Amino acid sequence: MNRAALLILADGRFPAGGHAHSGGAEEAVTAGCVRDVASLEEFCRGRLSTSGLVAAGLAAAAATGYDPLLLEEAADARTAAPALRNASRKLGRQLLRAVRTAWPCTELDALATARPRGAHQPVVLGVAAHCAGLTPLDAAYVAAYESISGPATATVRLLRLDPFDITAVLARLGPEIDHVATAATEAAQRVHTEGPAVLPADSAPLLDIIAERHALRPARLFAS
Repeated sequence: MNRAALLILADGRFPAGGHAHSGGAEEAVTAGCVRDVASLEEFCRGRLSTSGLVAAGLAAAAATGYDPLLLEEAADARTAAPALRNASRKLGRQLLRAVRTAWPCTELDALATARPRGAHQPVVLGVAAHCAGLTPLDAAYVAAYESISGPATATVRLLRLDPFDITAVLARLGPEIDHVATAATEAAQRVHTEGPAVLPADSAPLLDIIAERHALRPARLFAS
């Protein structure tokens, strides 16, 4: 088990393109939903328990070695907003480029060939974790953490919030990250016998709405 790979994948400096995306935080700030540290924490908590859980389940399932193309279909079914599908595939394409360099393997090559315009980011993450010698739980942890670390970090630029306060938010949400990663992995362990329908499919309609609004905004700091 390559624990160093877990640190590399979860590192915000890993060249996977996440720095260009706010995970909906920019539009939430524009709409007045996120105004300060307290409202940011609530936003992250909601995102973690919905889209974060879904991403963690997909990543964990891919890390078990389950067919990534079937998981691609499952990701499509769980991503209603076209803007979010587009963002996920952009991030997946960039992540795939990075992980193929870091951990070359035939599974990543096959996914790149099958999805030249980009696969969904959680699916790529799970395949990468599998190739790097990580467990499904590891993949779920990375996906869950990324679902809130990106939006939280973006608010430093958007609202000039104190980075120390942002770190405290992520720390307070630690037990909830544990819960999401564990639940996602438990579901993923059943995917080989029950199919992708067993994976989490929690929805976040507000995230869908703000993603579509953000995609139409002519001037924006982040891509999503």
